[in-house]
Formats: sequence, C-alpha cells, structure tokens
Amino acid sequence: MDPEHLQLLVTRVMPYGKYQGRLIADLPGNYLNWFARKGFPHGEIGKLLALMHELDHNGLTSLLAPLRKR
Repeated sequence: MDPEHLQLLVTRVMPYGKYQGRLIADLPGNYLNWFARKGFPHGEIGKLLALMHELDHNGLTSLLAPLRKR
C-alpha cells in the first residue's frame, strides 16, 4: 500500500455518479461494495475506489484519520 495513495483518498473527489463531489474516503460502504460486485472503473479512480473498498471492508478506515488533519 503506497502512502501517496492513502493521501489521495482524503483529497480526491468522486468525479461522477450519485456521490459526485464527495471525497473518496467518505463514500459509503454499500457504494464501494456495488463497485466491487460490478467492477471498478479503469484508471486512477478505479484503483482508489478498490483501495477504499479494501480499507472499509477490513475495518481500517481509521488509518485515514491522521491524513485528514494535514
């Protein structure tokens, strides 16, 4: 897991869809689960969504708290 990718989770916003404009770190778990079932998009957004899904699914979202304070 690249620390730079973790930082992107708390700075990059969802560019489209139901949660457009929301930080990727703030996307609800059921939305991330939907992507996991249907397939993550290609590119950086897809990689970030997959990473956020893993953190959420494994109860590791607290790792992002220190990054939000920067």
